[in-house]
Formats: sequence, structure tokens, C-alpha cells
Amino acid sequence: MKHNGVKQIAAKFKQELAVYQLVLKHPATPWLPKALLGMAIAYLLMPFDLIPDFIPVLGQLDELVIIPLLVWLAVKLTPAEIIQECRLAVELTLEN
Repeated sequence: MKHNGVKQIAAKFKQELAVYQLVLKHPATPWLPKALLGMAIAYLLMPFDLIPDFIPVLGQLDELVIIPLLVWLAVKLTPAEIIQECRLAVELTLEN
């Protein structure tokens, strides 16, 4: 049963990533949310950490705090209509 739950979480995560990709590309998305999403992607892909891993606790948790915070801020600053439009587009893609 746990395996099925992990699959559902992974599928939902993949779906959310697709939504954020569309939000990032959407022409009506304001520049600040685009910049925040870009920073989240850049931070995830950086070959080094801003907070080194040898610093206890913070070094290991920085990605778990910084990336979701940037994404959350971007979503909050993006008009709800754009988020809804992108979500619908992803759901329609998954149905086909």
C-alpha cells in the first residue's frame, strides 16, 4: 500500500512541475513570479550550496526550505487565473 502512495505523490509532483513550467512560460505571468521560479530552478541545479552541507542542520535543510519558499512566493504573486489556466492545460494533456 505504501508503494501506491509514493506513486501518487510522485505523479502529483510531476503534474505540479508541469504547471509551474507553463506558468513560467505564460506571457501574462508577471516578471517577479517568473524570476522567483527561475531562482528556484537555478538553486536546485546549482553544483554548490549557498549554505554548505557541513553546517549542521541548515546545510542539509536549505534546499527543503529555500526552493519551496521561492515556489510558494511565485504562486502567491501569480494571478489565480493564470495558475488555473495552466492547471487545466496540464490536466487536459494528462487526459489525452
